[in-house]
Formats: sequence, C-alpha cells, structure tokens
Amino acid sequence: MSFFTRFRRTPAPGAGPGRQRRAAAAALTVAAAVLVFLALVVPDQITRLPPGSSVPAAFVRIPIEALAALAVLLALPARARRIVAGVLGGALGLLSVIKIVDVGFLAVLARPFDPVLDWPLFADGYRFVLGSVGRPGALAAAGGALLLAAAVLALMTLAVRRLAERAAAHRTASTRGVAVACVAWLTCAALGTSFVPGVYVASDSAAVLAHNNVLKVPAAWHDRRQFAAEAAADAFRDVPAQDLLTGLRGKDVVFTFIESYGRSAVEDPRLNQRVDATLADGTRRLTAAGFAARSGFLTSPTAGGGSWLAHSTFQSGVWIDNEQRYRSLVSGDRLTLTSAFAKSAAWRTVGVEPGVTYAWPEARFYGYDHVYDSHTLGYHGPVYGWATMPDQFTLKSFTDREYTRAGRDPLMAEITFVSSHTPWAPIPALVGWQSIGDGSLYTAQQHGAALADEVWKDAARVRAEYAKSIKYSIDSLVSWVQEYGDDNLVLVFLGDHQPAPIVVGDRASHDVPITIVARDPAVLNRIAGWGWTAGLEPGPAAPAWPMNAFRDRFLTAFGPQPAAPRPQSPPKR
Repeated sequence: MSFFTRFRRTPAPGAGPGRQRRAAAAALTVAAAVLVFLALVVPDQITRLPPGSSVPAAFVRIPIEALAALAVLLALPARARRIVAGVLGGALGLLSVIKIVDVGFLAVLARPFDPVLDWPLFADGYRFVLGSVGRPGALAAAGGALLLAAAVLALMTLAVRRLAERAAAHRTASTRGVAVACVAWLTCAALGTSFVPGVYVASDSAAVLAHNNVLKVPAAWHDRRQFAAEAAADAFRDVPAQDLLTGLRGKDVVFTFIESYGRSAVEDPRLNQRVDATLADGTRRLTAAGFAARSGFLTSPTAGGGSWLAHSTFQSGVWIDNEQRYRSLVSGDRLTLTSAFAKSAAWRTVGVEPGVTYAWPEARFYGYDHVYDSHTLGYHGPVYGWATMPDQFTLKSFTDREYTRAGRDPLMAEITFVSSHTPWAPIPALVGWQSIGDGSLYTAQQHGAALADEVWKDAARVRAEYAKSIKYSIDSLVSWVQEYGDDNLVLVFLGDHQPAPIVVGDRASHDVPITIVARDPAVLNRIAGWGWTAGLEPGPAAPAWPMNAFRDRFLTAFGPQPAAPRPQSPPKR
C-alpha cells in the first residue's frame, strides 16, 4: 500500500461528484423556472408603470398559461410530452421576442409592434443606427439583436422541456401544486387582486399577447380592403387643372416639415418655455417684416417616429398609419398636394429631402419635378447626430439652387427639416446667411458641443436639448423669411409627429402644430373660417383636424369659391 493510498481522505457521505451533479441539476431547474416565469408575467409596459409603483410588486403574479400547460403535459405520455413541450417552449420564446420588441416600440413609437405590418421598420431602424454610430456599430447592433432573438428561442424551448421532465418525475407533487395554484388564481381573479394598478396577480398576459398578435393577421387583411375603398374616394381626382389652386397662382408655396415638432412643445411646461418664447419672438419679427400667420393643430397618424407615414397622410388626404397602407398608397396614383400643383402646370415642384440618403422611388408618386437629397444639396460639413446637415444650410441650398434663380417659374416646394430629429445632439447654431458656404464652417461649431451619449444619460437634459432643437428649426425659418421672403411667399410649416415618450411621456396626444405665413392678406383671408389662432403659436382652443383632412381643406380654400362647399374625402376613421 502506498503512502498516498494509506492517507487518502475517505469522502463524507453524500459528497463527491454525485452531489455536485444534483446541485447543478437543481440550479438548472430553478433557472429554467425563473426564465419561464418571467417570460409569462413581465408586463410589456414594464417601463411605463404608474408613478410610485413598486417594480418587484409587478412580478407577484400567477400565470394561468403555466398552470394550463403543466396540466396538459402531465397528462401526456413521455414521447408526446417532449414534443409538446418543445412546441410550447418555441411559442413562448417567440412571444418573448415579440414582447421585447414591444418594449422598444412603446418606448420610441408609443405603440406595440405589429408582426404583420411592421417588418420594414427594422430596415429603417438599421439605417437610423447606421447614420448615428456608423457601419461597425450598426452591424454589431443588428448581429446582437439576431443573436439575442435566437438565444431566447433556444433557451425557452430547453427550459420548458426541462420543466416538463422534472414535473413528470414528481407527478404527484406537481399535480397537487397545479391544483392549489389554480384555486389561488381563481380566487385572485374573482377578487381582482392587484399590487400595481393594471397589473393583476391572476395573470393571463401571455395568452392575451398571443391572442392579440394572432388577430392582427385578419385585421391586416381587412385593413387592406378598407384602405382600397378610402383611397378610391377622392373628391379631387377629376377636378380640371384650371380649377386647382386658383387662389395661389403666382405664389411660391413652401411646405416645411419640422421633425418631431409636436403639440407638447408648445403646451408641456417642461418644454414650452423655450419654444413659446421662440414662437412669440418669431411672430413679432415677421409682423415687423409685413407678414402675418395663422396656426392650428393636426393629429398625426404616428408618434415618436415614422415620419413618412405623416408626410404621406398630409400629402394624400388618406389616413396612413402602417407600412401596408403606405406601400399601397405610393404604388397607386392618388392625387397629392404636390401633384395637384404639378397638374395645374403653373408651378415647378421641388422636394428638398436632406434625410434621404438612399434611392427614393416614392418621389415619382408624389409628383416632384426635381428632388434634392443629402447627396445633391452640396453640403461638406459634419453630420449632427442623425441629421445629415443643419436646417439653415438646407434652406440656403434651396434658396441658391431654386428660390433666387433668375427667370424661374413659381415654386411649390416641400422641405424636410432634420435638425430636430432624435437624438437631439449636437445641435447647430444660426450663422449669417452669407457665411454658410458649403457648410465647412460647422466643423468649428461642433468643438465642445454636447454629444448624444452624454445628453441621453439624463431624461431632463434630453427634454432640454429637444426643445433647443425645435427652437433652432423655427429660428431658421423665421430668419429665412425675414431675409428672403417677399409678397409672393406662402409658407406652411408643421410638425410630422410628437417626439418619443422619453420627452413627452406615454400619454401625450398625437397632435402637431401647423402654421401658414404670408404677406398677402388675400391668402390668409381664404382660411378665415378655419378658426386658427393669429401668430405662430396655436392657442389651446385652436381646432385639431386629423392630418388627412388638410389636403381637401387646403385645395377647397385655395380653389374656386363655389356657392356650396365642395364635398370632401372621408376623414380619419
């Protein structure tokens, strides 16, 4: 016998590899149970709980889906149980991925994800990240998202299968546990037990989520048919060219979208001190230059993002609140505001789109004679967050290339401002119009400017920078009108949607301000019956029309004035 054999320690009872394996197996089972429990009970609006709510209390729930699944699995033979457990795990994994995506959509767009209609938004999201952090960061974010989705699906499937096996191995205890939990669930459901408002102990949130997403398939099919009927009902389709926009002949009409300019910017006390002062000062400056303004509200079909949905709704007079409607619209031939100007043959129609960095085939649908995008506006300065160029540069480039060009025809232009696009940092400052040049001077401006990763550490600072960006966009417009406006200018500027909930909260309206500015009194006399507020800031009592109602009201107000009002296209449903 060797020395080491004689003095080898005898293992204590229950110690050794077997005990370690049992401990590891128990830990794995607990981890699987926690994973499945969280997937079933975490509210998809966990980040939007009522103020003062206890987050841990939101997890005190009994998921009826787990009880039903366990009851079914315990009743099945071994082989069938493994198959059904795998299917249930995959389904729960898919629901978990949808719930994670919902959290992102609710935080940014103030609405849940639609698995039927919203897939194109991922491509737009990738382009947003690409423009914000560059290709390596965008690829890393996309790859991470795909890996996370795959991991959730795989882990959830394995977790449910493991729990099914352990429950079957302890059938009697599992059956009794399910029975007791069912009694507790029924009791809590009858009493409406809740420790957090809107989050009930008797939980069925996973079943509701699955039900709602399944119902979106027939809803999308129904919406397709409903949209076809709405788009076909066009009161202006057959109006002769000579009867369109007769009240604006000889005028230069400029429509300007200010990104994320929402009603909260002029009414929310956390935002409006800076914005209201800017609007009041702008009204004084324009009045001194001989201009007058009227302002109201439009209700946008989107919030937090999806600008193209708002633009197409405004232009077409049809409510466009999802990708299916948008794709159907731009593949058709419905009359838009731009094509109405083009049809009359009295205007050159121009799109100025600094946010367009790829091919934009929809320009043909809208009816532009020419489109300037980020590649053709002549900018050679730095980017500002997502924005490819400052709004003042966009205006100056439009002015030099179109507005002040000698011998031109009257213009109808749509200009999209991007300086107020999230992430609202850094923000440019106004400069002299004659010193803008090719935009190189903005490089010096960015030294020491606040950057997005710094601003977004504090929600209050995000709101402050958002308000500052709106002030910059409005100041750019007012200064441009002062510098270049004349008797023939008619300026219409509006927001496309409210900003993300981090700025305005999750209960803000979808309203956006809209303003018409002109020096010729005859222009504003045409809209005297609209009830809009005098000046650049709409008052609280100003009407709020659905955004798709504007096209018909505008074409009616500035067309021939018949004795009876022209019938209008259907408003927002």
